[in-house]
Amino acid sequence: MTLKTERTRVKRSHERGSHDREQINAILDAIPFCHIGYLRDGAPFVMPTLQWREGDYVYWHGSSASSAIRGSRSNPVCLTVSSLDGVVLARSGLNHSVNFRSVMLLGDAEPVTDPDHKAAALKAMFDAMMPGRWDVLRPMSAKELKATGVLRLKITEGSSKIREGGPNDDDADYSLPIWAGVVPIETRLMPAIPDPRNLPDVTMPAHIADIKMGQSES
Repeated sequence: MTLKTERTRVKRSHERGSHDREQINAILDAIPFCHIGYLRDGAPFVMPTLQWREGDYVYWHGSSASSAIRGSRSNPVCLTVSSLDGVVLARSGLNHSVNFRSVMLLGDAEPVTDPDHKAAALKAMFDAMMPGRWDVLRPMSAKELKATGVLRLKITEGSSKIREGGPNDDDADYSLPIWAGVVPIETRLMPAIPDPRNLPDVTMPAHIADIKMGQSES
């Protein structure tokens, strides 16, 4: 099934665009931070949140009472993820650029209302981003589950776009004595900082080392 439609056809720098599902999945799985665009009272709004993928669906969550969750339920949305991977310095201002990975998905947001499905989806979020964490936590209460809204979007219409590599300068500019190249940017996890209210005998669990964000699995 192709994700290409007239709305998702990449027109500018089309050689960087793709509708390949494996590429789209890899970017979604590597970059949990996303933005959800939706309409409220005829005006556009964008909500930053976390997303995670389960098969053919992308999920996100928020407060059940939030206008973003209520405004997106069963309505058209645009979900985007992006990663800034490098600053590209060229020999002219026009040819400067950035390296990046991005995905855009379109469709109607489906509310997840079944309590068991909702709880399973939230566990899947933890399993995707923080493997092993869910199993050591205090169980979620019914009140907490009710206060959490979960939406999902089926991956049926979308595209990805990637820029990588060095500058693309005009041929004549390569003879100029101007430094050009790439300054890479990466998302990486820093050493964990313990909560000062941790109990004295509580040590850092091994699963903290399994948190991964920003890079596709090789």
